[in-house]
Amino acid sequence: MKYLHTMIRITNIEESLDFFCNKLGLVEIRRKEVPEGKFTLIFLAAPEDENNAIETRSPEIELTYNWDPENYDKGRNFGHLAFSVKNIYETCQKLMDGGVTINRPPREGRMAFVKSPDNISIELLQQGENLEISEPWASMENIGSW
Repeated sequence: MKYLHTMIRITNIEESLDFFCNKLGLVEIRRKEVPEGKFTLIFLAAPEDENNAIETRSPEIELTYNWDPENYDKGRNFGHLAFSVKNIYETCQKLMDGGVTINRPPREGRMAFVKSPDNISIELLQQGENLEISEPWASMENIGSW
């Protein structure tokens, strides 16, 4: 058995791609329009997995956009997606500069949480050892939920 992808229902393609690609840094691998089912599938991968996503099926995120509007409450969501990053502080600063709220700051230099436009919780984990604890992260409070 091999893990293939996680599917997330989205309400706005442009907002979701802005968050996942422009701000978080994922890459769109492929897209499939299904008129008979009235939905669009968009597959994303981390940049380091981009070439493997098609060849060896590295894990992907499948964004599903249903053409008929639907309200997705928290009951249609799940725990969170997790990504490792090379520098948790730089990643969080880039997200903040892009207007993303850091719900759980990386106070210990290891872990942070943000949310997508559709309220999907995203965990960011420092690759390797924790970074040295530093400000402003060490003093930042949690905001909302994750």
